[in-house]
Amino acid sequence: MSDDLGLPLESIASSSFAELLNTRGLTPTWAVPPGSELKAPEGTTILAMRYADGVLMGGDRRATSGHLISHRRMRKVYAADRYSAVAISGTAGLAMELIRLLQTELEHYEKLEGTRLSLEGKANHLSSMVRNQLPLAMQGLVVVPLYCGFDETTQLGKLFSFDVVGGRYEEADYAASGSGGQEAKAYLKGVFDPEMDREAATKAAVGALIAAADEDAATGGPDPRRGIYPNVVTVTTDGFNELAESDVASAVADVLESL
Repeated sequence: MSDDLGLPLESIASSSFAELLNTRGLTPTWAVPPGSELKAPEGTTILAMRYADGVLMGGDRRATSGHLISHRRMRKVYAADRYSAVAISGTAGLAMELIRLLQTELEHYEKLEGTRLSLEGKANHLSSMVRNQLPLAMQGLVVVPLYCGFDETTQLGKLFSFDVVGGRYEEADYAASGSGGQEAKAYLKGVFDPEMDREAATKAAVGALIAAADEDAATGGPDPRRGIYPNVVTVTTDGFNELAESDVASAVADVLESL
């Protein structure tokens, strides 16, 4: 039997959505003309950390094009599926496409296999997706995500960082990426406690993003006047949850008051 494109059905029933696109000749392609000076918006600082109930992930809201601020309210942290989250730094447009493809891949796998891919499997798959972006990275269009989730088998929160060639590294306590990543990690090193509750973890994440914004012009600090606050999410035994803006604003006020 075959589908309406004449392809054997057995060649289509793959648990990978990307492979399905390949069989139909629909794989997205990107190319940058040689010598062109493409200045795509760049996402900057993101972070993830463990805490008592699972993992917490956050990101600032600024995107830059060279020395210009191109977006002040960019969202950098998303649900990958019910029990994991992904945050992006680097070329914004490609990063958004990567997230949408990852979300589709995980949903496609679950529908075909009748079960969720393991957390390690999800991280490995994301690693492969980043590696496939290497030709574009060599042209300056770099995407470097962070990934975190709640492992239903071990009942533990886990987080993973990646490098530009798709290297995947499980981090024990916390991780940060983007132009302000080093400053954020330095802050987290001084305040991290794996037994923190959600409120304390939120303040730690917000403090790290504020510290990054103080040193890195590409990282946007909280802007209460405009109502711009970091995106903060948690992943626990109850699944993915995005913190209400009022909770993040309260954490920002407490951190700024203590400075």
